[in-house]
Formats: sequence, structure tokens, C-alpha cells
Amino acid sequence: MILYYRHAASLAHDTGPHPENAGRIAAIEGALEREGWAGLSLCDSPAADESWLARVHTPEHIVGIRELCETGGGMIDADTVASPGSWEAALRAAGAACEAAERLLAGEAPAAFCGARPPGHHAERARAMGFCLFNNIAAAAAHALRSGGAERVLVVDWDVHHGNGTEQIFKETDEVLYVSIHQSPLYPGTGPADYRGEGAGEGYTINLPVAPGADERVFAALLEHVVRPVALAYEPDLIALSAGFDAHRADPLASCRLASSSYERLASGLAAVAAELEAPVLACLEGGYDHTALGESVPALLRGLASPRRIEDAERGPAEPHRENLHSRWRGG
Repeated sequence: MILYYRHAASLAHDTGPHPENAGRIAAIEGALEREGWAGLSLCDSPAADESWLARVHTPEHIVGIRELCETGGGMIDADTVASPGSWEAALRAAGAACEAAERLLAGEAPAAFCGARPPGHHAERARAMGFCLFNNIAAAAAHALRSGGAERVLVVDWDVHHGNGTEQIFKETDEVLYVSIHQSPLYPGTGPADYRGEGAGEGYTINLPVAPGADERVFAALLEHVVRPVALAYEPDLIALSAGFDAHRADPLASCRLASSSYERLASGLAAVAAELEAPVLACLEGGYDHTALGESVPALLRGLASPRRIEDAERGPAEPHRENLHSRWRGG
């Protein structure tokens, strides 16, 4: 059984005529409703305590978002908007991720999916950007380390856009290993293959940029031949997935070529890695802006998480150039 977190507050984050809108949740939940929510345990998303957010964001940032929402909302930058309902939505998106991490580490389920918005992986420690107010996956990773008993967390981010916020928040620690597969060049313009983190975190950031047009073959090769060996060496207690669906070939904001079925294969492969490690998987909704594709891809991902299977037929070619970026500072190597 997979824990599935949801809350009506996600619909109250009013972004107007914006790619990241409430129709995304309607598309996902409509598809899952038609399938009878099979294999899912539905959970109400709790509101995050502000102290949970303070592990990954500055006090000024948290107060600034709250006050903006309380005074009617508005544009934060050209891409990012808040409304009066955005404060509760953002609290519950982060709260769902944190509670799910804690429950997974307590052994209540092998996997969880947080179907909430706004997304989070672009939000930096002191800055909202890229449709994101708070960094949900970062809050969950920090909560796992501080309240869930985890010693190490692996964050895998396959949103088509680089998760600059997650990278920035954890760039100086070895408690979180951040691995990102993302299209380059593309917004936000970060995530070069030669960036590895800083200080104690040097070697704990792995960026795997792919060219426009990258398809399932490329993503599968990177997952099997880069992410899997790194994960097995690092031995995380939790795998946290920034589950973006905007690498889909139908997505209007990027140029990769995944199919809806690709997400089942990739999720199944990631779940197989987790099974080898005896670690749970927490997935948080990030991007994905074609509603039809999103309604097909999220159920596909959930089927994959429920059916671990190693990607043994992945071709090695596309992954080879990235091997020189792997470091040997993780446990086991």
C-alpha cells in the first residue's frame, strides 16, 4: 500500500492563467478516481510547523511569504505568484512531505506520494522562484534527518528543470546526496555536470544534464548506471524523489521525449534500488504541465513504485560521460 497525501488547500493556491494551476491536481485525482484509488491509502496533508520550514529556509523568507499571502498575494517574480490561499497550500504541501517521511521511516509503508502544490524544488533558502514557495522535498529530507532517525537521505530529481533550490540548500552537507537529471540548456540555467557541492558537501551533488530530445533510453541508462551504483554506495535511509513529469514529450515547457509509460519503468527501477537498500521512497509532485500527460503519468509512476524491477536492459552509452563526475567519498567506496 502506498500512502497518498492530498488536501483541498492545493486547489486554493490561485495562480490565474499560469502553467502551474489547480487543473493539475484535478487531472491527477480524476485519473486516480477512475482507477478507484487502487493500492493507495489516502491521507490528509497536515500543515507544516514553521520550525520544520526553518530547517531549510530563513525566517525572513517564511515571514515574507506569510505576509504576502495575508495581504492578498501578488507576483513574486515573473514566474511565481502567491494568493491568499497559497499560505495554507504551501504549508500543507511541505507538511505532507515531512509527515510522509516520518511515517515511511517508521516502517508504515514502502512508499508515499504527495500530490500537492505548489511544487518546491526551485525554492532556495531565502528565495521563492520557479513556481515554488517552499522547498517541500528539502523540508522532508531535513525532517527525516532531524525527526525521523535517518542518517543519510538520497534526493533524486528527474524534473526536467534543474532543482537549484534543493542543490543550494544541501550543497555544503554530506547528509544529503543530491542527484539531478535535467534538460540543459533550460530554466533556471543551473546544474552543470562539473558542479559537485562545496565544503563538507563536495562530492554529494551529482548533476546529469541531458540534451533536448532526451528520451526514456537516456533517463533509464542514467538511473541504472549512475544513480543505482551511487545509491548502493551511499546507503541512504530514505530515497526522496522530486517527481517532475515535465520531461514528457507532450509538456509545453521543455523538449524531452518521455512517454507516460516511461514513468512506470523509471519508478519501478528506483523502487528496485530502494528494495536493495531496504529504504522507503518518498515522491513529491514537482512539474508537469500538460494535464492529459499528467493524468496518465502519475498513475504510471504509482504502479512502478508498487512493482520494483531493476532496469537491467538499460543501454550504457548515454551514461558513460558522467562517470568521471562520480566521487568515492560515500560509504562503501
